[in-house]
Amino acid sequence: MPEILKVIGLMSGTSLDGIDAALLDTDGEDVVVPGPALTSPYDAATRAMLFAAIEEARDVAAGAPVPYSIREAERRLTESHADAVIALVKKAGLHPRDVALIGFHGQTILHRPAQHWTWQIGDGALLSRLTGIDVVNDFRSADVKAGGQGAPLVPLYHAALVAAAKKLTEPVVLVNIGGVANVTYVGINEILAFDTGPGNAPIDDWAKLHTGKPVDESGALARRGRVHNDVLDQMLANKFFDKTPPKSLDRMDFNMDAVKGLSAEDGAATLTAFTAASIARARAHFPEPANEWIVCGGGRHNPATMDQLRARLNVPVMAAEDVGWRGDFIEAEAFAYLAVRSVRGLPLSLPSTTGVRQPMTGGKLHRAS
Repeated sequence: MPEILKVIGLMSGTSLDGIDAALLDTDGEDVVVPGPALTSPYDAATRAMLFAAIEEARDVAAGAPVPYSIREAERRLTESHADAVIALVKKAGLHPRDVALIGFHGQTILHRPAQHWTWQIGDGALLSRLTGIDVVNDFRSADVKAGGQGAPLVPLYHAALVAAAKKLTEPVVLVNIGGVANVTYVGINEILAFDTGPGNAPIDDWAKLHTGKPVDESGALARRGRVHNDVLDQMLANKFFDKTPPKSLDRMDFNMDAVKGLSAEDGAATLTAFTAASIARARAHFPEPANEWIVCGGGRHNPATMDQLRARLNVPVMAAEDVGWRGDFIEAEAFAYLAVRSVRGLPLSLPSTTGVRQPMTGGKLHRAS
């Protein structure tokens, strides 16, 4: 029987709001027992450095040398993750030696799978030295180099959660609404996953522009506006939505440009509808309709987004907590799970989740010693 390990998973998503850190007891297969977790928000300076790194990564993709500022952002990001690990170990009443591994996703600053390139900054060797714990990072590169999309990588953990649940009837869809939105369709002996389109990123950027706040809190701005269906239809005409999965996106592939002529309220309402409508369009790619939809990630905190989803899907739409899961920490838990799979040589991705030709392992191990 595989050994059950105590592992910390770390996630810094495309919303760039902070670090989610979660403990998980797991064998990388059937056993998934969540432990303590925490969120460590980025300060304004760190968030600004990460946004700048994303912009600068585009120049690197066009042939410019890697600027020192990206290396500095990577160092700062890694130190912030080390602080989160130390805080979580303390919160759990543990010693670093009690933790077998850290699954360190890092921060995606460029994702171009068509060019066989995905770039997550985060220094795994430095994190292992700072924490005294072995680290697995660089989860996506092997999949992309083998012809996969490199995303999404959470589906195998989604499937493990569904298998462990008592009250779910397959097929079930899990939706993660971060900066980008993605779905995992879990059927009987079947997993299908892909990015659906924008998540919170355009809404967050719009709210920041018009209110100075990094999110549309409680969907208040969107709820005061009206959806401009002509603009919505224009955005939904993007060929990405009809493309057969697997498929994945970069945070910057969808933005707020289409609504720039609208009021603050109407722009927020239309962008919120765009996120929900693009998620609903995912149904066209499923083998059969799902019985239930479960929403994870920050987007589930936005009542305007949830209302739009329920109106468009017309089936039960629940937040992760409604089935006993921790919606803010599922991705962090997933990278703990994937870290164990990596050191055991088990697949992190499948042809039906990233388009890779065969089940693909990945990740790089950095020993603390």
